[in-house]
Amino acid sequence: MHAANTPLSYGWITKTFHWAIALMILTMFALGWIASTLAGWIEAPDIIVSDNTIWWTKILFSTHKTLGVAIFFLAILRILWAISQPKPKLLNGDNTAEATLAETVHWLLYGSLVLVPLSGWVYHAATTGYAPIWWPLGQNLPFVDKDPQLAEISAALHFILQWVLAGAVLLHIVGALKHHFVDGDATLRRMLPGYTEALPTDRQPGHALPILAALVIWAAALGAGAWAGWLTPAASAQGEALVEVQSDWTVQDGALTIAIVQGGAEVTGSFADWTASIAYSEVPDDAGKHGDVTVKIAIASLTLGSVTGQAMGPDYFAAEEWPTATFAADLVQSEDGLIADGTLRIRDQEMPVQMPVTLTIEGDIADAAGSLTVDRRDYAVGLGTQDESTLAFDVSIDWQLTATRAATE
Repeated sequence: MHAANTPLSYGWITKTFHWAIALMILTMFALGWIASTLAGWIEAPDIIVSDNTIWWTKILFSTHKTLGVAIFFLAILRILWAISQPKPKLLNGDNTAEATLAETVHWLLYGSLVLVPLSGWVYHAATTGYAPIWWPLGQNLPFVDKDPQLAEISAALHFILQWVLAGAVLLHIVGALKHHFVDGDATLRRMLPGYTEALPTDRQPGHALPILAALVIWAAALGAGAWAGWLTPAASAQGEALVEVQSDWTVQDGALTIAIVQGGAEVTGSFADWTASIAYSEVPDDAGKHGDVTVKIAIASLTLGSVTGQAMGPDYFAAEEWPTATFAADLVQSEDGLIADGTLRIRDQEMPVQMPVTLTIEGDIADAAGSLTVDRRDYAVGLGTQDESTLAFDVSIDWQLTATRAATE
């Protein structure tokens, strides 16, 4: 069998592209559905899942993403090959309506094979998650920042466009079966292994109307998604905002972040809502105490990439039952520098902690930072997950802030 196409038949390269991508698409739909179902179980507050379920969810999502990237590049190669080759014309080109629909479906397939994996890839690059793409070229994309809103929009695009692809695949299959069993022509046979020629009709559909029809279908799908609110980033479910506090030092800017290791991959997140009441004097009292600090954190304000929903669940932070965490400590000087010596309460568990603090003060402006590593099990977080290869015990907490001294009368 010849490698290249002819005006009457497809070559083996085109057929290989066609059937390889077809098999991968069907596999992708199955993987995506199963993995999404398992992820729903993990996030459901009334379902207790095992480490094995979490492990399989990660494996299935990683396989799905890796196949998606492979389809993206195969689709690019397929399109470039198609441009360079003659395309065997339709065997029913004189049936205007059916032929136009067939060409529209072909344009939808070509476009979707690029847009669906690309939107999924953008979502993966814009968020942090525990299911990596299995390849050595990294997990990011140029010009795509870690952005929860971009991740949400690209995930919605991926969801909408996948249904356009599913519809196009279904119509393509139905059309091929109709040609084979109803019309009895060689449309399907000339894409099967072997060499099959078939004489097309003299009349063929043009390209303009099918392209326009495909664009209208994509626009309609996106418009329906926008009307349903899928393309509008949802407001972060942060719960009731914490009340601002008055203290000797007022925080002007800062960040509070955490890092976990799930499935061997680091997932980072940040709390958007937290308050700090700070009392500090450069001159310590007789006990060596410079002051004290109390930090309250709104748990529901955490953004933790693709596992945010899971982190809010009852086996983890249990955000509905325990909406805040509290760190309260004295600021004391040690041989190694300033230490925040106190307690950290998460859920209903409170543990003693000591956190080194770096501090610089220039006039009435202070810059401070610190970090702490805690064992999640001490706070009854993720007790149902005891396998460190699934979720590591250690959680890193990092913070930095800039504060101004309150004016004295």
